[in-house]
Amino acid sequence: MKLLHDKDADVSVLKGKTIAVIGYGAQGRAQAQMLHDSKVDVIVGVRAGGPSAKLAKKDGLKVATISEAAKKGDIIHILIPDEIQKEVYAKEIAQHVTPDKTLSFSHGFSIIFKRIVPPKGVNIIMVAPKCPGTEERKCYLQGFGVPALICIERNEDGNAKKIALAMAKAMFFTKAGVLEGTFGQETYEDLFGEQTVLCGGMAELIKAGFETLTEAGYPPELAYFECLHETKLIMDLIYEGGIAKMYDVVSNTAEWGGRTVGPKIIDAGVKKRMKTALKDIETGKFAKGWMAEYANGMKQMKKLRAEEKKHPIEIVGAKIRKLFEK
Repeated sequence: MKLLHDKDADVSVLKGKTIAVIGYGAQGRAQAQMLHDSKVDVIVGVRAGGPSAKLAKKDGLKVATISEAAKKGDIIHILIPDEIQKEVYAKEIAQHVTPDKTLSFSHGFSIIFKRIVPPKGVNIIMVAPKCPGTEERKCYLQGFGVPALICIERNEDGNAKKIALAMAKAMFFTKAGVLEGTFGQETYEDLFGEQTVLCGGMAELIKAGFETLTEAGYPPELAYFECLHETKLIMDLIYEGGIAKMYDVVSNTAEWGGRTVGPKIIDAGVKKRMKTALKDIETGKFAKGWMAEYANGMKQMKKLRAEEKKHPIEIVGAKIRKLFEK
């Protein structure tokens, strides 16, 4: 895939256009501030009188209700949580989505699973930074950017890619490098990564290691350091130079153990279950189940959250982290 940089984008494409950033969470706040600081006309759409409205005003941004912002926006950039996008779009945004506008996202969930079906004549694009909002903003303020992905689902006026690249450049993403993919690629890969590696897989592997040590009688404090605390140190090495860099830095004993025992833990059975998880994502089974959970008041989610807080690794971890507070 070809990396796109500053020379491939032109921010002047956004001249005379207003970007309505819908939502002011971690991504909404970071992206709205970066666009604003790059002299792009931004209006933030949030619930009237809510804490997000007050924060956006404090940050020096123009604020309106979601409906008002969508009406004024030439580009409607939807950054509210996946689970509420369908309802908010239907009530506040849809009436203002006319053929001369561009609908933008940072994740393809609602488009791919047809929770939002825009009318004909509307551009549909994605500008998706591969980083948490706080880190994007920090990097921007340092004069650089984070890598990002752009996707064009619909190019009705012939300018969709130019608009996506202009938004990416305004937020300094093209300084680091931008890849072009499809809505499907971003959505399926993002969900898969979250579930099997980054969030679900990582958390369960850490807990399994901690439980194995403590159940064998080892001190929970030491188990916490070995199975959770040091995860960041190892991931920093992998982030900097890949898996090879990590193995170059750790001891020969750690490398030999990792290379020979690791495949016995994360074996072919794990990969087989990963393929099942990917298939559930691609067929829409996961999305259907998640939306049913949301419609049911997220009862199972709340139960899982409560159970997690009671896990010994969370209890001992809270005590250990306090020891390192300045």
